[in-house]
Parts: sequence; structure tokens; C-alpha cells
Amino acid sequence: MKLNFMKTSMNKIKMVAFDMAGTTVRDNQEVEKCFIEAARTTGLDFHSADILSMMGWSKRLVFETLWRKFQPKADDSLIQQNTNNSYLNFKKILEIHYLTHPIVPTEGTLELFSYLKAQNIKIALTTGFYRQVTDIILKKLGWLVGLDANYVGYESSVINVSVSSDQVQNSRPAPDMIFKAMQLLEIRDSNSVINIGDTPSDLQSGINAGCFLSLGVTNGTHSFSQLKEFENDGLLDNILELQNVIEGIQG
Repeated sequence: MKLNFMKTSMNKIKMVAFDMAGTTVRDNQEVEKCFIEAARTTGLDFHSADILSMMGWSKRLVFETLWRKFQPKADDSLIQQNTNNSYLNFKKILEIHYLTHPIVPTEGTLELFSYLKAQNIKIALTTGFYRQVTDIILKKLGWLVGLDANYVGYESSVINVSVSSDQVQNSRPAPDMIFKAMQLLEIRDSNSVINIGDTPSDLQSGINAGCFLSLGVTNGTHSFSQLKEFENDGLLDNILELQNVIEGIQG
């Protein structure tokens, strides 16, 4: 664990905003593989570094960005047509994958959730996935149980709220999903929120939201050496280390 922050808080931590794939849900490069398959089958050329730099974004926005780079002279109607084609293929491939493969939490996630529940700290999941595939993942994990129509949890639910990228105007690195989760949980001050994820866009979304801390985990899709290049308040070896961070803040 390497922490970069020198902060004191007059507020107790009220919510932690977690990324899903790579942070709370184990990711063995499934998303990247599905993305690459969809790109190649729809004729999109790209570099692996391009995809890595945009992990955590809305996947449709990633396709649009890559198509604009691949076809810089194409008019907007063609870009949108190609983007839609690639994105629809990606959705089909991704949904089939998650419906037919095991989905498990990352090591330490369930223990951390139990700790946060005991401390009355709300658990928010935010994701670059769209709602349909988010629900597939949550259902297979058993985390969809206890959520209402707005994806807000009752006392018996594993998580307190789930927000996907298609529920907000702007996906990461914009702070919209964090703000949406705060609104649904009636939390008004982002200085009482910790954000945590495994990509640069996760980190930036927490910084843009004004979260008390925006932390990275280095055992997901990005390593310590990759994440240290981006603004952050600390990099953790694994998600369970967040418990020690919170105990140090709360006193």
C-alpha cells in the first residue's frame, strides 16, 4: 500500500464508490478480449495501448474515439454507423460471455463489504458497462437481490446502489456516476466519499467529483507502475487494504 494523501477530514466517511470489473469483480481481461473480438470482426484497426488508456470509459465512447482515429477524414454519419456496428457486436459478445462464464468477486471484496456495512458506510458500484450487462453480472453474483427499480438497496442488500454508464449523461472520467450514486443515497458532500478503481479514468472520476480520496488498486487491469503516472491519493495492493485506510481516517 502506498498512500499519497495528506488530508484530514471533519466528516465521517459516508460512502465508498467502487468500480466493478477489475476492482470488485475479477477480470481476467475478459472485457478487453470481447472488445478486441468486436473491433476486429467489424474492421476496426487499433493499438492495444489505445484500449488500455480508455479502460473505464463508456464502451461506446471508446469505439467512437477509435473510429475517429482510424478514419480521420470520414464524415460524422459514417463514424456513427461504424461505431454502432462495433458496439452492437461488442454487446452481443460480452453478454454471451458473462452469461456462460463464472463471475466471482475479487479477493477481499466481500470481507470489505461486510466491514463497511458494520460501519454504516454506503457501498456504491459504478461501472463503464451499460445497464443490461451490469444486471447480468450483479444477478450472477447475487448482488441484484434487494435493489429497487432505481437500483437502490434495502438493508438486506449486499450493496446500497448501482450506477451504470448509460444512466448518466457523461461516463468516466466525468464524475457523473459518483454524483448519481450520492444523489440516490442522499449524500450531499463529496468530501465524505472515497472513490476506488483500477484504471486511470476511475482515479480521475473521483478527483473530478471532489472525493475525499480517489484510490487505485494495483491488482486489477493496471499495475502500480501504470497507475502511479496518474493523479491519485494512494495505490493499494488489494481492495481489502481500504479497511485500514478508513480506520486511519475515522480514528
